[in-house]
Amino acid sequence: MRIFLSLLGVSLLCLALAASGQNAGSPSDKTWTAPPDAAAKQNPNAGKADAVTAGQKIFLRSCAECHGEDGTGLQEGVSNLQSPDVQKQSDGALFWKVTTGNVKKGMPAFGKLEENDRWNVVSYLRALKPAGSPFGDNQPTSPKAQ
Repeated sequence: MRIFLSLLGVSLLCLALAASGQNAGSPSDKTWTAPPDAAAKQNPNAGKADAVTAGQKIFLRSCAECHGEDGTGLQEGVSNLQSPDVQKQSDGALFWKVTTGNVKKGMPAFGKLEENDRWNVVSYLRALKPAGSPFGDNQPTSPKAQ
């Protein structure tokens, strides 16, 4: 019964995220900004292919239900992680957002994930490229396809 209630809670949280988040058609939450010291942090895993692969696994397990496997957002109101507004943010800012979440918009905090895992997710987010972009063919393949 506890497992069922936990799964129900996660499902409701994702529905809240989908209903109140932001995607390419929604205005971004300008108040959800990482503090300067957090935004200035450097990703210790930047440029490491194994970090992208590890981040993809975490993303597919923890984020894809709302953001989709390609990060574009499955429903209206969910952030498109390929969008220029997201991609222009520093690694430190993305790490802070993954860590703290945005309760107002329904984004859960993932601060309980190991720090290295959160940096790996940021590395994977950097690998997300819109279809037709010059680097679109270089994005990681889904583990389902492997």
